[in-house]
Amino acid sequence: MKTFVRIQCVLTMTLTFVLASLMFVEAQTFTFKPIKGFSDEVNDKLEAFFDSTVPMKTRKVAVFDCDGTLFGQVPYYLADEALYDFAQKNYAGKTDKKSKEKMKIVDQLLHGNNVGVDFVQNRVRFLSGLTAEEIQEIGNNMFQEKYQNKMYPEMKQLLANLKDYDFEIWIVSASPELLYQRFCAEQLGIPEDRILGVKSLVTADGIVTDQLVYPVSQDNGKAEVVNTFIKAKPLFTGGNSRGDMEMMNTSVGLKLIVNPDDQKIEKEMDNKTVKQYWENDPRAITVYSNDVPEGNYKYVTGEWGVKKNATNAKEDKAVIGY
Repeated sequence: MKTFVRIQCVLTMTLTFVLASLMFVEAQTFTFKPIKGFSDEVNDKLEAFFDSTVPMKTRKVAVFDCDGTLFGQVPYYLADEALYDFAQKNYAGKTDKKSKEKMKIVDQLLHGNNVGVDFVQNRVRFLSGLTAEEIQEIGNNMFQEKYQNKMYPEMKQLLANLKDYDFEIWIVSASPELLYQRFCAEQLGIPEDRILGVKSLVTADGIVTDQLVYPVSQDNGKAEVVNTFIKAKPLFTGGNSRGDMEMMNTSVGLKLIVNPDDQKIEKEMDNKTVKQYWENDPRAITVYSNDVPEGNYKYVTGEWGVKKNATNAKEDKAVIGY
């Protein structure tokens, strides 16, 4: 009898502990943390959305653009500066065949259309011949050298909330995938295999080629990347430019637009500016993060004649909701 009572006590204590643990985990996992830098209105809408996803038993996927969405692109894109800086240090002014070929590609990058497939193809051609490890190191070194203070703190807080609510977080960028994987993984806590960009074939012995892997994550290709590689309808998407429209519209939940342009009319966006287009979407939220030049850095991109990206000083913007 005493043994039976002891067993009952142990079982009761165990059950109590398990229930308490489950309640603690649930409370810890699903508690929205307000994002400093976003308005109360935006935080309230985000919290309501996150709480609505708690009962979901399917994959919860969030997909973000990178440059200008998760970290700053002022005065120049990290991908451009990394490539041109590498070219200046390794090929500029040299007369050997390889250097001449690489600098010819640089000339095409500098003087061609910087939003088409030809542009991303030339980036891949420039990086071809290196190993995946070497390309990752080029991107990481550039981040550490000139961009380490460019991660948006608001977006880091948003990603932390998504993780707390059991979301899978993915990045879909039009920049070379290998160039961004290492520093994004380290800075944002996202697995490298969920950081997707322009892919090129890597040989069996680890050499990166100039052969593009389709779909290419440019404009409509970003939506194709979501469907091909992520294989789920996102509940949350985030971007900052015309090039993110198709990807953001794969969302069946919320869409977050960061620092949207309100000057250029975009034909593909119903002849509206980026800001105007998303203001007409009832499921879109507009937010602002500070993106201004920092430090007294020497940018090869600027020296070689590339136009600066527009500054977004947060104090000059209003934070609005949907």
